[in-house]
Amino acid sequence: MRTLLYLSIVCLLSACSTIEYIGIETYNPAEVTFPKSVGKVLVVNNAVPQPDNAGYTYNLYGTVQDTARARADSALFDACRSLGKSIVDVSFFNDVLLYHDGTRRDGKHLVDEKLTPEAVKELCEETGTDAIISFDRLLFQMEKDVVAFAEGFVAGGVDVHISGVVRSYLPGRDNPLATVYMEDSVFWSESADNMELLKLYLPSPDEALRAAGQYIGAKVTPNFVPHWENETRWFFKGEGARWKEATAYALSDKWEEAAFRWRHIYTNSSSWKERAKAASNLALYYEMNTQLADAFEWATKSYNLFNSKKGQDYKYTKMQQLYLEALGGRIRSDQKLNKQFGQ
Repeated sequence: MRTLLYLSIVCLLSACSTIEYIGIETYNPAEVTFPKSVGKVLVVNNAVPQPDNAGYTYNLYGTVQDTARARADSALFDACRSLGKSIVDVSFFNDVLLYHDGTRRDGKHLVDEKLTPEAVKELCEETGTDAIISFDRLLFQMEKDVVAFAEGFVAGGVDVHISGVVRSYLPGRDNPLATVYMEDSVFWSESADNMELLKLYLPSPDEALRAAGQYIGAKVTPNFVPHWENETRWFFKGEGARWKEATAYALSDKWEEAAFRWRHIYTNSSSWKERAKAASNLALYYEMNTQLADAFEWATKSYNLFNSKKGQDYKYTKMQQLYLEALGGRIRSDQKLNKQFGQ
């Protein structure tokens, strides 16, 4: 829904010179909610590294090299370590530990193998932790292409596609607490005067896989801990002294002063459109102060005013509808956050 909000706003704002849009940071809950009793978490590598000769294609000057090799075992460790470090940086759990060994002994790297309830219990008892976050499968598909141009000039690219499964486990449960399926990619592109220089610029196969592992470990972190996200908001501008004063204050982050003038416009203006815009701006003011119920109330007033004049300024009506949906999402997120923080 938030993606829809961003895309719609971009389309609408491109034609709205009376709108100033801004970026704000919102605090969002983890996708997975752990019980209050979970204070220490163990990050585990339960994935099998793919063979050195699997998942890597090297195309040199149009010819596929059959000797291409890349080791993925270090990349699995880096993914776990990156996930653990990113969770620690949030300061949500009391402690986060990284298990020293992989837990799988089979060679079935394509198989998604869950931790058994017995294994979860043993790992938690061994490490003194309350829950486990485990990479149960992690695969890399890497392609490297090098092409030559005139006078020895060369260009190359490395593209690593990552897919995997991460689960959270609690001792005493027959099934995982949650399962996260992930898919992403990282890419490098460089050019050089010759092949030797290009080798210095592009990562080696092992380095590329390790960087991809570090990336995916950090990328999956918001599923397990609260996190900040960048979102788009806007406020309306207008003609007249109070509108211009309010805009100047808002652009200077003096929201109290801006809100005072928007409230005066809402109370005293005879124009329904000015009142609707002022109400929307007041909703933003309250959202900036994390008074989400008040923000939702003012956004509703704005939407109702725009919607009552159907056929006029439809784009503004749609914008307010999207804003109401975004605020509703934030209210639900706050409720989930309170639960995750034990409030």
